[in-house]
Order: sequence, then C-alpha cells, then structure tokens
Amino acid sequence: MIKFYFHHTPNPRKVALFLEETGLPYEVAPVDLLKGEQHRPEFRAINPNGKVPAILDDGVAVFDSTAILLHLAEKTGQFLGKPGERPALLSWLMFVAAGLSPFSGQASHFNRVHTDSPYATNRYRREVERHYDILDARLSQQPYLAGDSYTIVDMAAWGWIDLAASAVKEDAPLDRWPNLKRWFEKVNSRPAVGRVRLVGQNAGFKTEFDEETLRALFPQNYAKAG
Repeated sequence: MIKFYFHHTPNPRKVALFLEETGLPYEVAPVDLLKGEQHRPEFRAINPNGKVPAILDDGVAVFDSTAILLHLAEKTGQFLGKPGERPALLSWLMFVAAGLSPFSGQASHFNRVHTDSPYATNRYRREVERHYDILDARLSQQPYLAGDSYTIVDMAAWGWIDLAASAVKEDAPLDRWPNLKRWFEKVNSRPAVGRVRLVGQNAGFKTEFDEETLRALFPQNYAKAG
C-alpha cells in the first residue's frame, strides 16, 4: 500500500493522476500546507525539503513529483511510452519539472498574492507564455508530449496547465495556443482526472490566505527567532 502525502495543489495532483490511471492502491495522508503541516518533523523525515507530494511505497520514501512519477512508472511498467520515445519522454519531463512547473507557480503567486510588483508579474507571466509557445509547437507535431503515447509527461504537464487561468490571468487562457488547448481537453476528459478532483475533498484543508499561511508557505521570508 502506498501512503500518499497530498494537498490539492498541482504537483500532488500529477501523482494522483498516475495512481488513478493505474489503479494502484493508496492511502491519502493530507498535509495542510496553509497551516504549515509540511514543516512537522515527522513529515520532514520523509521529505527534508518540506514539500508535497511525497510517498511511502512499502515503507520506502520518495519525494518530488517527477521522481515519484518515474519511480511508479518504472515499478509498474506503465505510461513510459514506446521504447523509441524514451529520450523525448525524459527531455519533456525535465522541461516540465525545471521550467513549466516553477514558472507557473511563480506567475500564479505574483498574479494572486504579491500583486504590487509589476516587473515580477510581467517577468513570470511572459515566461509561462514562452513555455506555452514551446508546448504548442511540440503538440502541433504529435498528439502527446512524448510522441504517440499518453505518458507521465502528459500527467506532469496537466497538473500545471490545469491552472493556466491563474498563471496567465485570462478568462480563456489557452485560446492563444490551439494545440495545447486540444491536448489539455483530451487529457482533462479522461475519467481518471475526474477522480483526481475528488481526492482529499474531505480533508478540510484551510482556505484563508492569512499571516499564518504566508509564514507556513514562505518561512524563509521571515527572520528566525533569536
């Protein structure tokens, strides 16, 4: 049984999508990021970086969404694409991990939280748009990011494209990227995605974005006591 440390944010949802697609049995362990539960010693023992997702797979800890996706895909032999797609799969998986994911997160932050920095807002939003340009061009050539097959790369990218509205701050955020929009609609219509949206719905996660939340999410912004 996999113990899945979860919050309903994009990176954990990538892993939830893999679990739902494969039917692997798992137990949800909610981690309320807005309350700072990711900093508890028992969780830091699993992920020293204090982030979700993380899993305990038969007692073995794996953290970081990309690492977890690779671990589970290799363990099950599922959603790794065709043998010839492996170089593309790894390349695009790292593109998502090192580019799309962090820049989307920063764009959402400056669009919704720290809204008084026009330079930062523009910087990250334009970088997200640049990543969308690259994805749209890629998806003009084949149906999925690694090639002909739906893989963990598509799961990884879906987690962040699902929040495109907060990253580019538009009502119809994908209309400028028709190939990306087509791909997203195809992935988003999968039955497993509907199940992912129900994961953790009864966890009672905090919703208020107050001082406690800011200190929990960005403790490095505050001077340490003493």
